[in-house]
Amino acid sequence: MRIGMFTDTYFPQVSGVSTSIKILCDQLRKVGHEVIIFTTSDPEARPENGVVRLPSIPFASFEDRRIAFGGLDRCVKISREYDLDIIHTHTEFSLGLAGKYVASRLKIPTIHTYHTMYENYTHYIWDGRLIKRQHVRWFSKVFCGQADGVITPSELTYATLKDYGVEAPMRIIPTGVLLPEFNEDYRPMMRKKLNIPQEAPVLLSLSRLSKEKSLDEVIMAFPAVQEAYPSAHLVIVGDGPYRETLETIAKGFELENVHFIGEISHNEVNQYYQMADLYINASESESQGLTYLESIANRLPIVAKENDYLNLIIQSGEFGQLYAPNGSLSEAIVKYLNKKYAGEIENINPDSLESISAERFAENVYAFYDDIIQNTDQSRSNFFDRMLSEFKEPWSNT
Repeated sequence: MRIGMFTDTYFPQVSGVSTSIKILCDQLRKVGHEVIIFTTSDPEARPENGVVRLPSIPFASFEDRRIAFGGLDRCVKISREYDLDIIHTHTEFSLGLAGKYVASRLKIPTIHTYHTMYENYTHYIWDGRLIKRQHVRWFSKVFCGQADGVITPSELTYATLKDYGVEAPMRIIPTGVLLPEFNEDYRPMMRKKLNIPQEAPVLLSLSRLSKEKSLDEVIMAFPAVQEAYPSAHLVIVGDGPYRETLETIAKGFELENVHFIGEISHNEVNQYYQMADLYINASESESQGLTYLESIANRLPIVAKENDYLNLIIQSGEFGQLYAPNGSLSEAIVKYLNKKYAGEIENINPDSLESISAERFAENVYAFYDDIIQNTDQSRSNFFDRMLSEFKEPWSNT
């Protein structure tokens, strides 16, 4: 099969979306499919086979993400040369619209993955004064509703799109992860590098440092954890617009055992997971939570805020501990550490990880591609005509 991926976000931009797309493309190519990625230009990007970069500018209020502003004819020309069978969009914005345009010109179906719960991100655009939640609901409904098929990474996302009124065929396909080899040397090596005692409890956070990730809650919970475990350390990996605020919070609590690592290379990720004792996440904005799967793949249990997605993943104590949205993060961490050090919790069994593998992920996506290609009528009216006919709806009551 010949597949065109359209995304505004791809490496060297580090994000869960970039990682998900790369995993999918690598696995599809591994079994013989042809994949070409259409994405934005990036000052740090190097030429890469199978990747087409279009002129772009930084996105307003979100400068490490980019929006393309040209190249439609080039996209159509290259897609025709590849004789694509299907378009898979991973953004609702510039390259997502480009993918829709290419599909309409080539008369081939489109599948869309709804990666991001945008209602949690409206504060990035003029502090939420310009783009409101009803606009997000409308645009998501129209964009997804005009796809031939929609992939949602979790039941939570699926239910959200159903609530928006999306009627396109949808399938829940969680992103898979590469199952790494477990290296016993990572734990002593990384702890020595960070000057952390070998027996100290280490809590790990690995994400973009942005407001919606709720890392302030993690830092503010840490003093209570240290009351129970004075030698505990908190390692925060990642970078982003909220870093300075988080560092100020940590200084305000006079926390000496909090480490801000910054952004790391993809090759270092497993080293950090495998040196820690718990992965901590207080966010309510995750639609697929790729870091949760990466954590489990590295046999690192999770303490996180309960939601429908995590309830499916964390079904036994070996995988971690969930706490209620109005519950106490510090109590959940201490409770889990108490059980761990009392020997009441078994380590994660590697044999239980196949269901979250990258191979299973690609197999499920390909099966959806095949179903959509076999059952799609490409004689429908143009996507843009259909979208424009609904344009006035969300702005009438603002």
